[in-house]
Amino acid sequence: MHTYRELFRTPQFRPFFATSALQVAASTMSGLALATLVYDATASALLAALSMFGSSLAQVIGAALLMSAADRLPPRAATTGMALVFALATAALAVPGLPLPAAFAILLAQGVVAAVGGGVRYGLLNEVLPKDGYLLGRSVLNMCAGLMQIGGFALGGLLVVTLSARGTLLIAAALYLAGAAVARYGLARRPPRATGRPSPAETWRINALLWSSGPRRRAYLALWVPNGLVVGCESLFVPYDPAGAGLLFACAALGMLIGDTVAGRFISARPWRGRLAAPLQLLLAAPYLFFVLRPALPVAFALAMLASVGFAASLLYQERLMALTPDEFTGQALGLHSSGMLTLQGVAAALAGSLAQWTSPAPAMSVMAVASVAVSLALSWAGHRATRRGTRAPGAVDSVALHGTSEASDVTGTADRPA
Repeated sequence: MHTYRELFRTPQFRPFFATSALQVAASTMSGLALATLVYDATASALLAALSMFGSSLAQVIGAALLMSAADRLPPRAATTGMALVFALATAALAVPGLPLPAAFAILLAQGVVAAVGGGVRYGLLNEVLPKDGYLLGRSVLNMCAGLMQIGGFALGGLLVVTLSARGTLLIAAALYLAGAAVARYGLARRPPRATGRPSPAETWRINALLWSSGPRRRAYLALWVPNGLVVGCESLFVPYDPAGAGLLFACAALGMLIGDTVAGRFISARPWRGRLAAPLQLLLAAPYLFFVLRPALPVAFALAMLASVGFAASLLYQERLMALTPDEFTGQALGLHSSGMLTLQGVAAALAGSLAQWTSPAPAMSVMAVASVAVSLALSWAGHRATRRGTRAPGAVDSVALHGTSEASDVTGTADRPA
């Protein structure tokens, strides 16, 4: 599968796409509105960052205890039910006079539900599309997320100013309801991908097996840590410039859209996909190094857009992860990727907010960027060292390692060495 026409002609992809678009738009608008409410009430960069990305911290709870449900729930029912939960939670956040601890408790619950939702959603995508269509399909979803974020942040910023932050939260809740309706009446009923009852013990067992292989560990760390640290930079957009935060987020989303378009549609040769992963991840952080100079808004817009092109590296590392994972574990493997990534984003947002409290937003963003560059370089070095030690030839699926051995294949997408 190589064209968008083929992709959208695939049965079930269009309602899947529409449901995802509505949920991203709702999440974007509600996050900006809640961060604005919290910052207006507290003038705290830390609390504003946590209100926007703090629900990601709860993803680790869902990943540790509930992720086995991702392959053991009927996908349509789970997608519909989770969208309804988010609609109710977002409406609750709009209640006037809601105490701050109650708002953060709701965010915690949303994060737990979202952890399982990520596994359900991306496991379903792997079923809806043929194997050779996953990268293109995921890139289109990322492009859609970029467009929805551009529109959501721009419209959300406008609604916050002209309507109110609470009114914007109610509109976001309505978008979640629309997503639930599309999922219920647009998606076909499918059986769960795996049998058995979900449980914390089963979640731990599969997570341990997924983590047992060195190549998969490196893929997960590359998917989680560098971009999580950069999201820590983005979490400071509101305190960096409250009036321009919406446009900063929109420019970052536009950059992500550009990167995903290029990676998903035009980088079709497998060797190039492997070789570009590490450089793209370095690009993700490098522009934020210049924020220590506190650039004027037009320059900051350009830097944020350029940096977000590097988010395309995640597509390439996801393809690597899928090549290393047997089909029966794809929901939990992708859910672990999603929840781990979002958890690291929440941790990074908290760390960035703490640094901003101690210094100011601009230098805190540059410190987070330095950390992201350092991690990317360390992971690249570790991959090269593993290749020199004689890992198996690329292209082999590491199913043996998943069922109990340790270091095995390192699917890199290059001729001989990982990016």
